[in-house]
This record gives sequence, structure tokens and C-alpha cells, in this order.
Amino acid sequence: MPTHKALTLTAAALTLTLTLTACGEGNGTDPDDNTFTYGLLYPQSGSLAFLAPPQIAAVEYAISEINAAGGILGTEVPPPREADEAGDSARANEAANTLVSSGVNAVIGAAASAMTQASYDTITSSRTVQCSGTNTSPELSNIDDGGYYFRTAPSDLLAGPVLARQIIGDGHNDIAVIARADDYGTGYLNAVQAELTAMGANVTITETYDPDATNFGAVISSVATVNPDAVTLISFQEGTQLMAALLESGLESQFYLTDGLNDPELGTTLGAASSDAINGTTGVAPSADNPEFNDGLRQFDPELEVFQFAPQVFDCVTAVALAAESAGSTTPADYVEHLPEISRPEGTECSTFEECRDLLDQNQSIDYQGTSGNIDFDDNGDPTSATFEIFHFGPDGYEILDYVEYTTG
Repeated sequence: MPTHKALTLTAAALTLTLTLTACGEGNGTDPDDNTFTYGLLYPQSGSLAFLAPPQIAAVEYAISEINAAGGILGTEVPPPREADEAGDSARANEAANTLVSSGVNAVIGAAASAMTQASYDTITSSRTVQCSGTNTSPELSNIDDGGYYFRTAPSDLLAGPVLARQIIGDGHNDIAVIARADDYGTGYLNAVQAELTAMGANVTITETYDPDATNFGAVISSVATVNPDAVTLISFQEGTQLMAALLESGLESQFYLTDGLNDPELGTTLGAASSDAINGTTGVAPSADNPEFNDGLRQFDPELEVFQFAPQVFDCVTAVALAAESAGSTTPADYVEHLPEISRPEGTECSTFEECRDLLDQNQSIDYQGTSGNIDFDDNGDPTSATFEIFHFGPDGYEILDYVEYTTG
């Protein structure tokens, strides 16, 4: 019978072995394992749960395209490991920790900028690459991420001017701006207000609100008092309560929305007495004028109804895969420096994983042209150009009026 000391040493050795195995599983630290596993941090519940279907569909579609081309470094990519950000900071961070602990090679997400603020340190401090296709807060450009955070969704510094120009182009001059009191809301508000002011418009009032509040009476009263031509609402699903209350107050202003309320079922959600209540409502959201991608995703998931941010999420998955191919490694610390390189304008343009991978195999530099448009990551991991869709609610329901390209510099 072994002594107690021998048992202790045996247990310790077993623990060490299990720990090393767990650390090596799926994260590229095991030299004999090239399997690349994605983690997906997305809103299965909470105020942005309506974005969950396009998130998971885009990730699975991208993985299917990668596997059809032979996988990453010749190894098939397994289904993503999923975790719920839930629209709650504590739960988002816990979910991020679960993904990192499981040894994923990259985390796609979170969806909400605030949820990324709550969880990025857990992810990037472990030297795991994080790429979000939906984060738009300008505050995320300068986070202390060690160079491991990227996004394919454009900052609100790009979206704000597009929305402001749409409002002015529609002939409005006296404009109220209402926004969530968080990084997403205040960053977007500042971008819209700056552009409106620069174009000579009169911003009659700006209001921020607590997204967890149950009563928005003060905001409604303030906006109704100034009686603007147009109301810009920068919010998530809680904004439907604000919009419904403003409509019920008799306000006849035109509404302008952002991506957080880009929902074809908005009229139903509002519970408006008739569809006429939101006729004329217009909004701006990151998108892609890419019918081929949309058709492919629709065939991949015929039940998918909301496509918002799907191209950007697809591009996160593909860009990360190409960086791993470029580095010849699935280890984040090895491939992270290759992420900016795979979208440099000096490279040969390519638009699919297989096409770009083949060019890399020929030792060529590449310029990945994403499904959401040209990406060109800057030093902060942000895209420098983006395509936006102008969505609209008219007599025939929800429709896309136009696609607008915007670039910095």
C-alpha cells in the first residue's frame, strides 16, 4: 500500500498532467494538435437576443466554408463553443472566462459593446484573440488589450455621420437626440451631434437615459416640449418603450434609429395600433451590399430572418482563420500579428478563405476583401471603412432604401 506522501505526489502529478492537457486542448499550445476551436460569446438572452440567430448562423456558415476548403492548416474546424453574454456584465465576464478556460483559439463576440468592455480583459489578458462583428463603441478603440482585440464592425464614429447626413438629406433641421447612458449610446450621440452641428442643423435637445429604468417620463416630457422635426433614438430593445411612449404622446416627429433597433418586426414589438404609426421611420446599420453572401447564408439557414451584422461576424471568423494560415500556427500569440497583415492594401485582393489561403501558400501577401466590405484593420484593430444600410418602414413594411460606403481619412 503506498504511503500518504506517495499518494499526495501521485495526485499532484495527475493534477499537473490534467492541467497541461487542458491548457493544450484546442488552443494551439499542444504541438501535436492543430485543431482550431472558436468560442462564440453572444446574446442567447437579454435585450439583444434578436441578434443571436444571425450571429450563430454566420459563425457556422464561415466554418462550413473553411472546412469545405480543407480546414485551418489542413485540420477540420469543430462547431463553435457557445456562451451567453446575456446582456449582463457579470454574466458576460463569467461566460468569457468559461470559453477561455476551455482552451478556445479565438473568441468571436461579444455582441454588445458594453459586454465586451466587461469581458475583454478576461479574454485578451489570457493572450486569446477576440474579434467582434458587432461592437461599435468608439471607447473600444483605445482599450488596453495587448493587441489581441479586433472588430470588423465599424465604430460609431463612422456610423454617426452617415445617420446625420440621412436626417439632413430628408429635410429635417430641428432634431432631438436620445441615447442610452452607456459607451454605445454616448459615443454614438456625440458622433451624430457633431455631424449635425457641422452641417448647420439645430440640435434642439440631447437626452441620455438609464437603459435599466422602467419609467422614461422625464425624457418623454423634455422631447415633447421642444417638439422637434426629427427624433434620433440610439438604443437597444428597451427603446421600443421610449418610441411607443413618444407616439402615444402625440409627437409627430420623424424617427431615426440605429442598429440596436434594426428589427423588421418593430411595429409588432411596439404594439402600435396600426402599421401607419411607424411609417417613415428610417435608420442606419452596418451592413453589406452583398447579395451573393446573403443568398448563401439564406441557403445555409433557410429559417434565418434577421441578417444584421452577419457579414461582419462571418468576416471575423474568416480573418482569424487566414491569420492562423499566414502564421502557420493555431496559437493566438503566434497568429495575432498576422491579423492586420491579411487585409493590407498592398496585398493581392481575395474574397474567400480558399482563395486567400491558396495565395498564402504561394507566399503571396493578401488583401482580404470581406463580405462586409474592405476591412483594412488599423493599429487599434478597427476597420477603416464600412458599408451601411439605410433601413426604412413604409406602407409595404420593412425595406432597405440604400447602401452607403463611408471611410476614415
